Amino acid sequence: MAIGVSPLLATVPPLGGGAALADDAYSATVRRTSHGIPHILASNYGGIGFGYGYAFAQDNLCVIADQYVTVSAERSRYFGPDATWNFRANGTVNNNLNSDFFFQQINDSHVVEDLYAKPPPDGPVDGAREAIRGYVAGYNKYLADVGVANISDPHCQGADWVRPITELDAVRRFYQLALLASGAVAIDGIGSAQPPTPPVPFFDGLSQAQLLQLKERFDQMHEIGSNAYGLGRDATDNGHGMVLGNPHFPWEGSERLYQAQLTIPGVLDVEGSSLFGVPIVLIGHTISLAWSHTVSTAYRFTPYQLTIVPGSPTTYMYDGQPRAMTSRTMTVQAKQADGSLQPVSRTLWSTHYGPILTSVLNLPLFPWTPVTAFAMRDVNAANFRYINHFFAVNKAHTVGELYQIQADLHGIPWVNTIAADNAGDAYYGDVSNVPNVSNAKAQACNTPAGAAAFALLGLPILDGSKSSCEWDVDADSPQPGTFGTSHLPHLFRTDYVTNSNDSFWLTNPEEPLAGFARIIGDEETARSLRTRLGLIQVQQRLDGSDGRPGTRWSTADLQETVFGNRQYTGELARDDLATMCETLPGGMAPTSSGPPINVSAACPVLRAWDLHDNLDSNGAILFRRWFEHVRGTVPSPAPNPTIWSTPFSTADPVNTPRDLNTSNPLIKSALGDAVKDLTTAGIPLDAPLLGYQFKTKNGEDIPIHGGPGSDGVFNAINVGWSSPEAYNDVPHGSSFVMVAHFNGTVCPDVKTITTYSQSTDPTSPYFADQTRMFSNKEWVDEAYCEADIAADPNLTTQALVDSPRPQAFLPNSSWTASIVTWLGILLGLCLVVGRIVLRARRGKVAA
Repeated sequence: MAIGVSPLLATVPPLGGGAALADDAYSATVRRTSHGIPHILASNYGGIGFGYGYAFAQDNLCVIADQYVTVSAERSRYFGPDATWNFRANGTVNNNLNSDFFFQQINDSHVVEDLYAKPPPDGPVDGAREAIRGYVAGYNKYLADVGVANISDPHCQGADWVRPITELDAVRRFYQLALLASGAVAIDGIGSAQPPTPPVPFFDGLSQAQLLQLKERFDQMHEIGSNAYGLGRDATDNGHGMVLGNPHFPWEGSERLYQAQLTIPGVLDVEGSSLFGVPIVLIGHTISLAWSHTVSTAYRFTPYQLTIVPGSPTTYMYDGQPRAMTSRTMTVQAKQADGSLQPVSRTLWSTHYGPILTSVLNLPLFPWTPVTAFAMRDVNAANFRYINHFFAVNKAHTVGELYQIQADLHGIPWVNTIAADNAGDAYYGDVSNVPNVSNAKAQACNTPAGAAAFALLGLPILDGSKSSCEWDVDADSPQPGTFGTSHLPHLFRTDYVTNSNDSFWLTNPEEPLAGFARIIGDEETARSLRTRLGLIQVQQRLDGSDGRPGTRWSTADLQETVFGNRQYTGELARDDLATMCETLPGGMAPTSSGPPINVSAACPVLRAWDLHDNLDSNGAILFRRWFEHVRGTVPSPAPNPTIWSTPFSTADPVNTPRDLNTSNPLIKSALGDAVKDLTTAGIPLDAPLLGYQFKTKNGEDIPIHGGPGSDGVFNAINVGWSSPEAYNDVPHGSSFVMVAHFNGTVCPDVKTITTYSQSTDPTSPYFADQTRMFSNKEWVDEAYCEADIAADPNLTTQALVDSPRPQAFLPNSSWTASIVTWLGILLGLCLVVGRIVLRARRGKVAA
């Protein structure tokens, strides 16, 4: 049947309480349903942004205010130059002073203003601009209504760094997020890069240990990522599409996800979640299309290795000719121990490729020496098209529309897309912004260090001395130097597509995607344990071997599966490990340091463990700790292949490698180390997760189920060992989880849970409520259609009206004309005043 705007929208409350509004007033109605989920209703995009900004600031003002300090290059001013902050979404820890110079260079270059001023598609469409301006007005209205001194969150109550924001602050935050997987992986390395001063070691390439370390850091960044299923008509119980969105993002900081519904009757009706500070739904659904994202394996930048002119460390060779770097000297204010401010200046250097860098992901792998330097070319340094991408997807209704938006814009900066629609079509695509470096280009242009990095990681390090090594240009790409749609992986299916942060290759094993550039992702290689379990779960449901009735997916099936907490490594290794344990002479196992230890008490625990990471899974901690010692010796998430006796095979990529290689001494010593760890910490060997894996909220330790994605747990909860508490205070993992199932009628069946809850304010009723629900594997029945919103027993309604306040000048597409106009007026006034003064003086002379 046709899907359209619900007729129930005619019954919504009048905007702004029905009061007469000035032509320039923002207005919105904020209705909150259970758990504080805001449903923003307005008559235009400015109102939508206004309501969203107000509601979001109510819930999360301190966290996002901190990031407005960051992108304004003022962390040293308020928090001191020696302190650090975590960009949790990419795993970097950044010195405040280096961070300030990184962002000050961006701000002084006016790249954000220049991008924002461009006409669409490179700059935002008008509706998006209106929503952003409305967001700023809503944020500022809340701040004015409550006052900084009266902010309820003690983290920033009365803080001098909390202030009204401008449109420029908001778009700088968008730019920061665009760079998350590219320029922002080198904040310290760019912000601190300085010409060499003797003695400086020469660059001898990257050692195998350094390459493995770099691979591990990139793998960890991808491991932060997500799971997603797009299920088509041949896979669901009613023949309509279904989507699982299961992003694994930080539980702390500003890269959290915030759920909201945005509605303009007859124009827009979308619900889902967004990263903090973005008033557009990033993962969610409309009336007939649902989509989610997973972190892509494609690199969004390339280092260029420069040949430095002898005696001139800021000059490099290009096509046989010297080329001077450009410099920018910046000054930031730094807070001193006595509270005073002191200016600190630094000069940073750039090339035509981009800025000089010395480290990536906090690894100092790219030294600036008298003969070599490295510059970063960042594909997202000129990408604001992602704003238009999400703005358009928020109004899309089919996977065909979604694909066309991607093909037209290539705006997505660092994620895959997985989607399904009401007609039962499923879609996967990494049709996004990727540097156009073909395998042939990499082979011709890689430096020796680049050849090694490309072989292991897929990251080229290109020769910066040759114009022939510039990125290539595709005719079907909207941005020069990026791959066109024809060279990017995408797939339509009527059964399913899936991704769990591996490359595109096994999106669906029945139709592998191949023939794409290595910089986008690898092919015909072993998949991560989490990817394999994700595929197995789909296959077992469709062939009826998962223990549930039928052979199609229902909403309940998908809910149970995502929080089923199967431990795939355990399924592969537990029995072999228990047998090995039982046959150890005298029950003694070696340890990596110290004498052997008796592990005989661990054998029955392992044998009885239920192969899950549920709260009541006795022995789950013991097995996890064993595998942490196994994989701790090699890059995550792919364990050392020598621990498996059956190697990876392209003929059976989902089920290989497998079979524990108990002849590997590491298997035995890891067991000894695990038993030693638990014994030392006073944790029983048969302890379940309950009491040992939790999130602390206002002093309450909330038990958290799930386990590391690197162990093959689909419900990835990534938390490190900390003796004696074990796995305390979960830092990231399953975050906003959505199961959206279309049914051919007006209202889709949608279940959600925001694992860390909607608000970061510890005084809010929405600070821990959904975290407790997640602990109990409970879900929120999403209120999307008007009848469901009206029926919510906890519904509250707030009418908001505000006249826009003057904001800091931010150029738009007509900024030049505006300047000329005002200069003309000012010049005219000066001429008039000058003539009056001249006449007065002449009159005095005549007298």
